[in-house]
Amino acid sequence: MRKRWAMVMVLAGSVLLAAAGCRGPANGVRSSRGGLSQRPRRAVVGITSAYIPKGDYVKVYSAYTEAVQEAGGTPVILPVIDDEALVGQYARMVDGLLLTGGDDVPPEAYGEKPVKQTQTLSPRRHRFEKAMVEAYLATGKPILGICRGCQEVNVVCGGTLVQDIPTQVGTAVVHRAAKGAPRAEHTVTIEPDTMLRSLLAAGTARVNSNHHQAVRAVGKHLRVSARSADGVIEALEFTDGRFGLLVQWHPESIGDAKHRRAIYGAFVRACGAGRARARDASGRP
Repeated sequence: MRKRWAMVMVLAGSVLLAAAGCRGPANGVRSSRGGLSQRPRRAVVGITSAYIPKGDYVKVYSAYTEAVQEAGGTPVILPVIDDEALVGQYARMVDGLLLTGGDDVPPEAYGEKPVKQTQTLSPRRHRFEKAMVEAYLATGKPILGICRGCQEVNVVCGGTLVQDIPTQVGTAVVHRAAKGAPRAEHTVTIEPDTMLRSLLAAGTARVNSNHHQAVRAVGKHLRVSARSADGVIEALEFTDGRFGLLVQWHPESIGDAKHRRAIYGAFVRACGAGRARARDASGRP
C-alpha cells in the first residue's frame, strides 16, 4: 500500500478535522431545505499526530483516519501542544483515543538509559502524549494503541520496553524489514479468553510488522494477549473493564480487510456505546 499522509500545520489549542462526516452540525446534517436531519452523531475518535520539528508541523498517516471513517467513526487529528488544560479538554471531548506509531519512547520514561539503536521521538510529542494518555485513562473511555502507541501506554502504566529486539532478543523473527525492503510479516499466537481472540475468532493471525522495540515488563491493569514465535509481546489489553487494545502491528494498513474491520470496528462501536451511555446519564437529548 502506498503511504499517504494527512499533513497539517500545528495550530496550538486546535482540533483538526481530518475526514468527511465532520462538515455538518454536531447532532445532525443539514438537509436540502435548510433543516437538520436526526442522524445520530458518529463517535469522535481523537488521533495522535507526529510532530516534525523541522518545519513545525504535524502529520498523520491517512490509513489511520480512513480506518476510523470506514468503521463509522469521525476521525479528528490532535495536534501536539504544550497546554495541560487543553489536553484535559481533548480527553473529555473525544469518544475514543487512537495512539499512532512513530519513533521510540524515551528510555528515561521507564528508568533506563538509551542504547545506540534507540531513536527517540521529539520531546514535545512525548510530553503531549504522556499527558494525554494519563488524562484520558482517567476517563475510562475506549483506547486503541498501534505500534509505538502500544509502547507509550504500557510505559505510562508503569511498564518497560525492549529497546532493540535484534540485539536484545534475537533475529529469529523479523519484526522490521531492512530499509527499502517490503514490510515484514509474521504470525502471532493469540492467548485464549482474550478480547483479541474473540474479535479475530482465531488462535493465530498473520500480521505486518515495522518495529524494533516491544513491551518487556507489562504495566498495571494490562495483560498479554498475543506473542510472536520468539516470545516478543505483540498485543496487550486492559483488565479494568474498558475497551483497551494495544497491538504492535498496523491493522489499518494490513492486507486482510476482515482483520482491519474487526479491530477498528469493535473500537469505534465501543466509542459509540460509551458516548451513548454518557449522553443518557447527562439527560441530554
